[in-house]
Amino acid sequence: MTDTKDEAILDSRSLDDNLTAPVLDRTAVDPVYQAKAHVLNNAIQQIGMGRYQWELFILVGFGWASDNMWPVITSLILSPVALEFHQSKAPLLSLAQNIGLLGGAIFWGFGCDIFGRRLAFNATLGVTAVFGLVAAGSPNFAAIGCFAAFWSFGVGGNLPVDSAVFLEFLPGSHQYLLTILSIFWALAQLLATLVAWPLLGYHTCSETDLDPCTRSRNFGWRWFLITMGGFAMICFVLRFVVFTLYESPKYLMGKGKDAEAVAVVHKVAQKNGKTSSLSLADLEIHDEGGHQGVDAAAALKRKLEQVDLTHVRALFRTKKLAYSTTLIMCIWAFIGLAFPLYNAFIPYTLASRGAEFGDGSTYLTYRNSLIIAVLGIPGALAGGLLVELPLLGRKGALALSTILTGVFLFASTTAKNSNDLLGWNCAFNLCSNVMYAVLYAYTPEIFPTKDRGTGNALTASANRIFGIMAPIVAMYANLKTAAPVYVSGALFLGAGVLTCALPFESRGKASL
Repeated sequence: MTDTKDEAILDSRSLDDNLTAPVLDRTAVDPVYQAKAHVLNNAIQQIGMGRYQWELFILVGFGWASDNMWPVITSLILSPVALEFHQSKAPLLSLAQNIGLLGGAIFWGFGCDIFGRRLAFNATLGVTAVFGLVAAGSPNFAAIGCFAAFWSFGVGGNLPVDSAVFLEFLPGSHQYLLTILSIFWALAQLLATLVAWPLLGYHTCSETDLDPCTRSRNFGWRWFLITMGGFAMICFVLRFVVFTLYESPKYLMGKGKDAEAVAVVHKVAQKNGKTSSLSLADLEIHDEGGHQGVDAAAALKRKLEQVDLTHVRALFRTKKLAYSTTLIMCIWAFIGLAFPLYNAFIPYTLASRGAEFGDGSTYLTYRNSLIIAVLGIPGALAGGLLVELPLLGRKGALALSTILTGVFLFASTTAKNSNDLLGWNCAFNLCSNVMYAVLYAYTPEIFPTKDRGTGNALTASANRIFGIMAPIVAMYANLKTAAPVYVSGALFLGAGVLTCALPFESRGKASL
């Protein structure tokens, strides 16, 4: 038996060690789980990047797009909604959105470790699409706030679930694609602002209007929600009807379903036109013995165990892993407050400060929003390149881009006219897209698969909890002053410094 086990271990190392070497050390996770994850990494690497992964890349991109598109939608409709409903505390709409994002991050993030990735992957976009379409008929500010919270409940689950799904089917040699996915994040912002320019730029009320803002004069934001809700519904149909998603093999293995995990690997290989040598024995040989109960009592016990804090405790199992988990949660929290504190109110800021500069028309506001959005695309692509540079890696690229984001925010306070403000906002958006591209790739890579949904949920929850504070700070700090900008810039600088202290560098290593 020992010889057979040794042969299996040697065979599992037959590929390039750099591609299949784990991000975490052996003290960080269950050694049996780690050994099996290493075997599955090798199996996925042997299959390689093929049709299944490329199709999944596009569909996961819909989730990335949704995560940025709907907060951008909220920011774009904020001013016309506030004018139509005569709401003096417009940031309350962003507050409702962030409460929904928090609920979604917790429910879908933790839930996908309990009921699996597939259900959550398909449901999140459906929830977003339905409530996005319904919100177009909102009769008052309270209604649009409630619907924003409901659509955000779906949006909040996209990144925790989608990053886990994609990473667990991705060969170690192609993990950089998790960073490239942020191109969808940038394209979503571009699409939203491109659609908003004609609809909101010509069919909504303006800060400078002297006439009362009525529903008939301000219908553009409703057409905008119908258009974007329809787009989300198309994405949902493509995910749910057209594409067949297999449950993650690492998730199944973590649940003790080794046979199902092996079957999924062979299905992926078949779809890619390949074959896999993986067998059930390759996984079972790493078991340390023991008996798994199969009666009703044992089944009930396993179900009850699924809802305890096992997955959370696993992320704090060792000092190094606990340190890493705590730091990455703090970084997400700082950015969770800093980013929406400024970015969620860019159109509002452009309009209000533009009015001060004498050029605050809706046309100019949404045209400038579109120009700013265009800079997100090279930012996402730059993030994909920077993370693979040996001198920078994930940590270096994240620290550099986060600090520069804060620097350009401080610089924006020196703007003397709309063109100056536009320039600084373009630089901010470029660097912030690099930052998010790296952050979204790095975060799931440093969590073991069986706890990855929970790890993603913890970081997303920290991000959303602090995001809830952003509109509250904005209301009391006054968006027409530089105070929110200074707070946001300082938080970005703090997050950049914390990044330098992260213990794991995941470049060139396979995730567990």
